[in-house]
Amino acid sequence: MNTKPLTKTVTFIEALAIVVGMIIGSGIFLKPGIVLNHAGTPWMSILAWGIGGIITLASALSVAEIAAAIPKSGGLYTYLGELYGGVFGYLLGWVQAVISYPASVAALAIAFATYSGYFLPLNQWQQKLLAVSILAFILLMNVIATKFGGIIQTVATVGKLIPVAGIVGVGLFSDLAPGFGGIGATATGAGFGAAVLGTLWAYDGWISVTNMAGEIKDPAKTLPKVISIGVMFVIAVYVLFNIAIFKALPYDQIISSQTPGADAAEALFGSGGGAFITAGIIVSVLGALNGYLMTAARVPQAMGEKNQIPFSRVLRSIHPKFQTPANALIFQSVLAVIYIFSGTFNTLTDLLVFVLWIFFTMGVFGVFILRKKLPQEKGRYRVPLYPVTPILGVAGGIYILASTIVSDPLRSLVGIGITLAGLPVYYVLSRKNR
Repeated sequence: MNTKPLTKTVTFIEALAIVVGMIIGSGIFLKPGIVLNHAGTPWMSILAWGIGGIITLASALSVAEIAAAIPKSGGLYTYLGELYGGVFGYLLGWVQAVISYPASVAALAIAFATYSGYFLPLNQWQQKLLAVSILAFILLMNVIATKFGGIIQTVATVGKLIPVAGIVGVGLFSDLAPGFGGIGATATGAGFGAAVLGTLWAYDGWISVTNMAGEIKDPAKTLPKVISIGVMFVIAVYVLFNIAIFKALPYDQIISSQTPGADAAEALFGSGGGAFITAGIIVSVLGALNGYLMTAARVPQAMGEKNQIPFSRVLRSIHPKFQTPANALIFQSVLAVIYIFSGTFNTLTDLLVFVLWIFFTMGVFGVFILRKKLPQEKGRYRVPLYPVTPILGVAGGIYILASTIVSDPLRSLVGIGITLAGLPVYYVLSRKNR
């Protein structure tokens, strides 16, 4: 192994596929009913998806300015360290590298195996073995070449859009309009704010592309483009997909169904629609799994370069033949396998939602700090409509934090405790570095 810089092999299209592929997971197929239930009417539900997208876009455009000014691997971990100080970057890196990313990878691997059960019935242990097997395949491809990971991401992203495009294309131009025919009786009407909150979870994931900055060709120009284009594309997809579902299914069925995407496919394409959409979900989850593992490894690798993680020398090493962060990829995968067999992945990701949104909101606010700390270079990307755009993004983050505290204060406190548990390691390593 060696510590040479990672080679810049990730193209514009592959970076765009990471953005789109990590946002569009299984949520688009499962969330419409939940959002509609909160919003109360189809048009208010569509408005919620639009507003959630605008808040996400505001955050994305703001972080894109930071990415253009600090085009380094590690993404938000690096940005927080440079803008707020090393301890803030470390705490995020600690949570991401040890818990959040590998737990998310484990959850996606299990989701892949679970949806595969639609075509091949599996018991619990068989599901776990299939989850580990698909993870091992993704790991191998990413170790051999980042290019292979990029190809998988691009193909999977195109593949997952096929069932979405099918439902949108047929649904929008069909004569059906049951969902728009009136308000049903089963909506709880929890509120428009709850509906927007539900959409914001579905828009998550785009920021992980910044972890790959060191391997993206011309990252200062590429990152702002792929982030803004990718998020705007997903907003359009989500809004059109929901309109198509509302035309295909009755109001009450959308709310009561656990799988409104599959139900809409069956209404539009017949009995084979369920298989069609399930196959789409499997491809979608595969793309998200590849994207998460690919980008996750860049955090411990970046931490290793700063000696901010145990076994830094090993984790920062680059494979001499493949020129990939092989050790960091293996490290994330081993943790993910542990979480798969322990069954703790959902619990861990739920515990850390609050903490991760603290860091994310700090990242969006960081554009204000950036403009004070770094001189503005001519031609460098700047967030449009400053300061309104970042203020909107920060407001969205604060809204999520406030909602999380109100809904589950104990879980929020436990998440903070898990995060602060990394401080002793930080101070020990800092003393060694000095």
